[in-house]
Amino acid sequence: MQAADRIAAIQQALREAELDGWLFYDFRGSDPLAARILKLDPARHMTRRWYYLIPAQGTPTKILHKIEPHSLDEVPGESRLYLSWQEQHECLRQALASLGRQSRKPVRVWGSWTSEPISRAAQAPVKIAMQYSPMNAIPYISRVDAGTIELVRSLGAEVVTSADLVQRFEAVWTKDQYASHCEAAAKLRQIVDEAFARVREETVRGAPFTECDLQQDILARITARGMHTYALPIAAINAHAADPHYSPPEHGSSPIRRGDLVLIDLWAKNTAPGSMYGDITWTGYVGETAPARHAEIFAIVASARDAAIAFVQREVRAGRFPQGGDVDDVCRRMIRQAGYEDRFIHRTGHSIGEEVHGNGANIDNLETRDGRRLLPHTCFSIEPGIYLPGEFGIRSEVDVYLTETDALVTGVPIQTAIVPILAT
Repeated sequence: MQAADRIAAIQQALREAELDGWLFYDFRGSDPLAARILKLDPARHMTRRWYYLIPAQGTPTKILHKIEPHSLDEVPGESRLYLSWQEQHECLRQALASLGRQSRKPVRVWGSWTSEPISRAAQAPVKIAMQYSPMNAIPYISRVDAGTIELVRSLGAEVVTSADLVQRFEAVWTKDQYASHCEAAAKLRQIVDEAFARVREETVRGAPFTECDLQQDILARITARGMHTYALPIAAINAHAADPHYSPPEHGSSPIRRGDLVLIDLWAKNTAPGSMYGDITWTGYVGETAPARHAEIFAIVASARDAAIAFVQREVRAGRFPQGGDVDDVCRRMIRQAGYEDRFIHRTGHSIGEEVHGNGANIDNLETRDGRRLLPHTCFSIEPGIYLPGEFGIRSEVDVYLTETDALVTGVPIQTAIVPILAT
């Protein structure tokens, strides 16, 4: 999408949301969302504060320092240059005031109706979106510092959260991005099978093979398939699997032996620009049959996962797109009814995009109250877990992509039982 077309789409969204404008602000990369949404060059060296105001209608305004007048050359608009902080504030005041002048009211002139600008005293404050989240409810959106919010409010503007706008222009995928995700998810599923096969091979050989060895094996397979990951995959056995973000130490990592539960969580994307992540979690047992206790906990986790998937599918097929927090409620209710509410210690899922933790709606009514509605052409994980300290942990993670009419699970098949790693 060309820059002008993207700005036009943003302006249409602003009008639909009954907002006067969207104000972007950045200082030395403080708002990566601004760069991503506006498609700015991430390598450009910028050391001064800049603002970019997109009005619901009309020409955008760039507010730039005089020594960096080309900072926003990638986007259209009229530039206002400042040197001192006083000039910066005045440029911002004038830009916001211009939004107010776009509001007009009918007046009677010599027996006919015309219009004239509403005075600043007579009209409501202009309402603008910024990367701000009330009470920091959604930290992915809280990118603008409190002082800048204070400044904008002092100039007469009402600041509202840009959370829904960010999701619309950051989390919605193209067909090519969906294809890249499906490719990554399929590769990750292959790696799961190969990783468990490697555990089986090393166990049969009787060779020392640790959690760290398994982690590095998974990472090598990710790299060999032309993918990239921002962080090491998780490889955890037994009690370590009860730590949702466990990472084995490079030295002194636990050996994997017969009778161990093995949890692996892996995420990666293709290296091509614009590629989307896949993110899945599977569990296996180094033996022929997992113990009854392990199987019982897995069954509860899987039922919660499947209930969340079914809820989203039912809602979307009926033409309704639920809030992220609603899906979390459905999943969490299943685990609460089984008596393990206090052992499900993280949200049900997260948005997925070019970053594994994306900027769309999260499946969360625990860590945050995510009231954003899920949108067509967005993707998120569903990954309930039960974690029993000192014993073991079970998590099952799948990715779900929404179309206009359905919710599709990618990276199939879905795990239905703990994988018997030494099955004959």
